[in-house]
Amino acid sequence: MIRAKSTLAVLGAATLLGASGLVQAGATLDAVKSKGFVQCGVSDGLPGFSYTDAKGEYKGIDVDVCRAVAAAVFGDASKVKFSPLTAKERFTALQSGEVDVLSRNTTWTSSRDAAMGLNFAGVTYYDGQGFLVNKELGVKSAKELDGATVCIQAGTTTELNLSDYFRANNLKYTPITYDTSDESAKSLESGRCDVLTSDQSQLYAQRIKLAKPGEYVVLPEVISKEPLGPAVRQGDEEWFDIVRWALYGMINAEELGLTSANVEEKAKNTKNPDVARLLGAEGEYGKDLKLPKDWAVQIVKQVGNYGEVFERNIGSGSDLKIERGLNALWTNGGLQYAPPVR
Repeated sequence: MIRAKSTLAVLGAATLLGASGLVQAGATLDAVKSKGFVQCGVSDGLPGFSYTDAKGEYKGIDVDVCRAVAAAVFGDASKVKFSPLTAKERFTALQSGEVDVLSRNTTWTSSRDAAMGLNFAGVTYYDGQGFLVNKELGVKSAKELDGATVCIQAGTTTELNLSDYFRANNLKYTPITYDTSDESAKSLESGRCDVLTSDQSQLYAQRIKLAKPGEYVVLPEVISKEPLGPAVRQGDEEWFDIVRWALYGMINAEELGLTSANVEEKAKNTKNPDVARLLGAEGEYGKDLKLPKDWAVQIVKQVGNYGEVFERNIGSGSDLKIERGLNALWTNGGLQYAPPVR
């Protein structure tokens, strides 16, 4: 499933891992260019975020973040390979160098940021933990779940959030943990547990995979903050900047009205200085990032702006049909905001 041996050999040859276990400055970009692709860690199958379609092609908002990085580095969004990882595998795979970037619906927390040798490059999706139940259970609120059996995915922040919420509300529960999200959903469907808890986005994604999704409902409570985003290893600021600005480039593009359909024309004819700087028509901002001048043009042309990526994967153009909500641009009342290119 994960090409550990071959990938680690390449990374080792490029001296990616220093004696301290941290990456040497610039080593990741050098290794990526040497092997000719970005190795990206994604989920083991979550509709809308990272999954394989009927043709075996990877799709999803997390997948598109990886494709954006490849477009920025190589000018070709297809130069990326994917490693499907469980929640328990994901951090080890990144820390060991099996993957160059982890884009796997992963929550940014202080301990992961400071104690695990990771750097989160931004927030792809602002989420929160919720509960999915069968309508036959007859509950309309999470506070009615006293004594419930709860399915949960091992190795996630949801385990701690669940414990905190039930303790704070003086409720009792019995947890059943699984290694994959699919196993958790199947257990709910079979009746082995009363409720499935996870990030709300994951609950919506899992619901559409059930045999009778209309029989299940997501309860109204959101019990946590779950900012999901791509992560890289600490110690290589150059690579960190590239991944961060690949995401910020998509967000800025949406705010500036740049789409996959018009970005090339705008790059040639714009009179807007913000657009000119982002698209490489003015200044040397690509050079600052060790990227080609048209890095943002290639991202938007081949992958899309943030709004395009959101809508086709999890929004109105998808089966999930999740509203933008907190993930709308800051100019539209949401939280998505990117620093300017200048």
